[in-house]
Amino acid sequence: HYREESLQAQKRCKRQQRAKMLHNGGEQIQFDFTVSPAAERLRYILNEDDDMPTPTLFTEMDTLQREGGELEWKESARWVKFEEKVEEGGERWSKPHVSTLSLHSLFELRTCLQTGTVLLDLEGYSLPQIIEEGMISPELRDKISFVLLRKHRHQTKKPIHRSLADIGKSTSSSSECPAIGNDYSRSMNDIADSPSSDQLRNKFMKKIPRDAEASNVLVGEVDFLSKPFVAFVRLAQATTLGGLTEVPVPTRFLFILLGPHGKAKSYNEIGRAIATLMVDDLFSDVAYKARDREDLIAGIDEFLDEVIVLPPGEWDPKIRIEPPKKVPTADKRKSVFSLNELGQGNGAAGGGGGQSEDEEMPPFCGGLYLDIKRKLPWVPSDIYEGFHLQSISAVLFIYLGCITNAITFGGLLGDATDNYQGVMESFLGTALAGSVFCLFSGQPLIILSSTGPILIFEKLLFEFSKSNGIDYMELRLWIGMHSCLQCFILVATDASFIIKYMTRFTEEGFSSLISFIFISDAIKKMVGSFKYYPINTDFKPDYVTTYKCECLAPDLKSFDSNVTGLDWSQLSKKECLKYGGSLVGNTCKFVPDLALISFILFFGTYSMTVSLKKFKSSRYFPTKLRKLISDFSIFMSIMTFVGLDMLLGLKTPKLIVPTEFKPTRPGRGWLVMPFGKNPWWVYVASSVPALLVTILIFMDQQISAVIVNRKENKLKKGCGYHLDLFWVGVLMAVCSFLGLPWYVAATVISIAHIDSLKMESESSAPGEQPQFLGVREQRMTGILVFALTGVSIFLAPVLKYIPMPVLYGVFLYMGVASLSGIQFWDRIKLYMMPSKHQPDFPYLRHVPLRKVHLFTLVQIACLAVLWTLKSTFLAIIFPVMILGLMVVRKMLDMVFSQHDLAWIDDLLPGKDKKKKKDDDKKKGKEKKKPKLDDSEEEVRNSSFCCPPQ
Repeated sequence: HYREESLQAQKRCKRQQRAKMLHNGGEQIQFDFTVSPAAERLRYILNEDDDMPTPTLFTEMDTLQREGGELEWKESARWVKFEEKVEEGGERWSKPHVSTLSLHSLFELRTCLQTGTVLLDLEGYSLPQIIEEGMISPELRDKISFVLLRKHRHQTKKPIHRSLADIGKSTSSSSECPAIGNDYSRSMNDIADSPSSDQLRNKFMKKIPRDAEASNVLVGEVDFLSKPFVAFVRLAQATTLGGLTEVPVPTRFLFILLGPHGKAKSYNEIGRAIATLMVDDLFSDVAYKARDREDLIAGIDEFLDEVIVLPPGEWDPKIRIEPPKKVPTADKRKSVFSLNELGQGNGAAGGGGGQSEDEEMPPFCGGLYLDIKRKLPWVPSDIYEGFHLQSISAVLFIYLGCITNAITFGGLLGDATDNYQGVMESFLGTALAGSVFCLFSGQPLIILSSTGPILIFEKLLFEFSKSNGIDYMELRLWIGMHSCLQCFILVATDASFIIKYMTRFTEEGFSSLISFIFISDAIKKMVGSFKYYPINTDFKPDYVTTYKCECLAPDLKSFDSNVTGLDWSQLSKKECLKYGGSLVGNTCKFVPDLALISFILFFGTYSMTVSLKKFKSSRYFPTKLRKLISDFSIFMSIMTFVGLDMLLGLKTPKLIVPTEFKPTRPGRGWLVMPFGKNPWWVYVASSVPALLVTILIFMDQQISAVIVNRKENKLKKGCGYHLDLFWVGVLMAVCSFLGLPWYVAATVISIAHIDSLKMESESSAPGEQPQFLGVREQRMTGILVFALTGVSIFLAPVLKYIPMPVLYGVFLYMGVASLSGIQFWDRIKLYMMPSKHQPDFPYLRHVPLRKVHLFTLVQIACLAVLWTLKSTFLAIIFPVMILGLMVVRKMLDMVFSQHDLAWIDDLLPGKDKKKKKDDDKKKGKEKKKPKLDDSEEEVRNSSFCCPPQ
């Protein structure tokens, strides 16, 4: 039967080889025949036609102990991914740590499985039935059964403090039950048949996946054995064995080791070895799929091949190794034994799904068609996935950022356009454009906002209109209409495919610039408050007795008789000035230190937000509470410092929100008419400045979308570059008709939106860091943010209590947070680090440090040029600057090798194909090997595919 299955495996392997040869253009695949026999056997058993993933194993080790004259099993350690021991005091679990095993214990375990009992796929639904199925020889069955059926004391129970009745009960039972070694005929079953209430209420269940199964390790010393008894059992079906396991998880594996007295430490180490193996991803697969004893031994041999030995004199074995922050995946280890992976190289970058879509893409508006086709199935989930507690914190955070940006931009726009557009227009435009975009766009996580280049364009356009006698609003309407039409042309011609040429170099340069703008603007506004509210440096406490301010009466001859009877010395400052008096004294110009309290509010909001955001990795409080505090960190910080400001009662600068729904400029309607105020040639000539606006919007929108959709965010619902640009064009025309500002993707606020919606695994093994699962992709947070922005004019009585320095602190946090995770920023910090203190970044392993520094220096130079131009009137050509970054990146191909660029950046399209052609040519020049005939090929396939006979 075994030989028959081997022949079937050979045939299957040959079919796979032929298929791969055809797939690779007939090129002969070279296999590695230097694998060990154990690896060959694992390749055979791990490549069965079974797509079901093996369940996660919870492993518990119990040791046999004697308590009050009675035998019982006491839980001593457990594993989900890392080891937890019961401390010597017996009242608490140790911290999760990496299991450190002695090499001798692994070899002893291998011997135990070679000589002991191995039962695979045993039918059994209770522990007594499993024992009766022939696992034990008849002469030892009663004695071993008596031991195995003793009760189990788990760590979930409190330490035993017996009452007098319990002591009497145990004494009588011990007198009735004979001691081991005398009489084993009465094998009373002490173990519970069903899970106890303590097991069902165990909170540790939340750390274990729902489909998990258990493996139980039982080790102990007995006085009736002269040599160890070992049994490894795999049940055909996972079965809940009552009180055997700490948690009510069905048991699939049992490992039993009983032996004579004197070797308890050795038995414990063997038990820890098998327990550690059972939670190893590769060995657990082997344990589930093993067909005989040799398969298990092959799994141990492969484990031994990968074990790292620490010299005993160079480390302290008592030290418990902390679990790593990021556990490497076992996929690479498993791929070595996968026939499907053989003969495959690294592969081309990118997924293959795009090719099938490209083949079906219509010649006109193909990208828009694919975006709509991709996003339609996700529309229902975009709605109901937004109803989550995390969404509330995201809405509050982004809302405050949006209204602050709208007020700031609206005020600057009002100054630049003589109030044709102001704070009211900024609020209404933000609400309208943002909500429509979040409702219909391809990537609803993007937040629309106004940007600096648009502000500069509006300012120059207003000055041009004013100096040439052209109506500004009508000219702006036609520019918006032309820009909308040009966006439609870009969508129809699939121009968004230019994003393929935007590598990390361009993305990081753009996002870093925007982040630095946010940081500098927040600091500038904070520094500006020191000019408006200077600190009273002239105050000297020693001269406090000389400081005074008096109200002097004016010349009463020129005033009414109503003020003649006033006591001018008792009037307040406002009353004195109201009735025409004058203030005299060296403290009349005294103001509180508003700049100082403003700085406290500003920096306090920022620092508290950063601290609370990191609180989820703190050691204090339960996981859910830590996560809740982290999610609502920004809201809690804002409320704390708003409360502090109200408590002090100082007149710090507050948020000013319009209270009436009307245009900022008197006499201006909400609708702009397209004809009647400008000459006809203006309608045509406006297409020229519209082209500049279109390029600005196109580049700003697409780069922001690329940053949002980067693979690090693990977005699952796909992108929508063409659909996004289509709706931005539509909103350009709508906002132009209503006289509202133009809007485009805001990079920093969009990144902050994504960060506030990141999801992590709820169930993680003790010691394992929560895994980043992706982002909560939905439309509700954006829609609610912009809906709140629209109704903010009705919330003025509440919003007026928010100090502006608090919102500046939020801006600073947004800018700093958006820099985290940017490789460019990490590489800048390398300049100030000695080599021995530099983090272990992957690119530092493969690229010389001098080349990394050179690449960073080029990025810094480009960023400095962008910053300089941004600070002048040339900021209007900002899109051309971004195109310049792409040109600089193209030129770097002549300075850096493709290998270096692949690690510190991304390869440009076509480079991977060129590299593959070069590799093919190189292979062609190598000496050709003789072609194998059918018999030789069959021998080679047989030696590769077959397990040892």
